Amino acid sequence: MSKIPVLTLISLSIFAATLSSGDAQDSSSSIIQAVNELKQQQAQLADNQNNIDQKIADLSEKIREARLFMSRAGGKHKPPPPPK
Repeated sequence: MSKIPVLTLISLSIFAATLSSGDAQDSSSSIIQAVNELKQQQAQLADNQNNIDQKIADLSEKIREARLFMSRAGGKHKPPPPPK
């Protein structure tokens, strides 16, 4: 995931905090809270992406094994396309 959307969200939250009326302490704590929430969301997205990548790798390995067993059994078999 690109860092641009995260930086945009952070800058928008800082801008919104400066526009809001309130104590400086409240605005800085809300900014810190917003940044922490964004960090948590970013970590969750990275974990989800790692899980998706792992599932794709497992699936491709199962497909490779199935092709191998099919070719050993004498079934129709096309070689996998060459990697790009």
